[in-house]
Amino acid sequence: MSDGGAWSANRIALVLYPFGAGAMAINVFFASLIGSWVGLPILGAGWSIAIGCVIGIPATIMFARHIRRLMDVADRKA
Repeated sequence: MSDGGAWSANRIALVLYPFGAGAMAINVFFASLIGSWVGLPILGAGWSIAIGCVIGIPATIMFARHIRRLMDVADRKA
């Protein structure tokens, strides 16, 4: 961006966190379904959401940093 990057990685992560937490909750639930094939318990919706909210933090931060790098590359080429 010509103004020095108004959207920092932290700001992008804050905006994308609800989507990241939701995606992680779905992944945790489906992983527990796969785990049931070997005798592990299937997690309920509440546990899946809670674990997804925790796992969603680092996942969203890493994704936001990746998006910020892509934005910087695009700005250098422009």
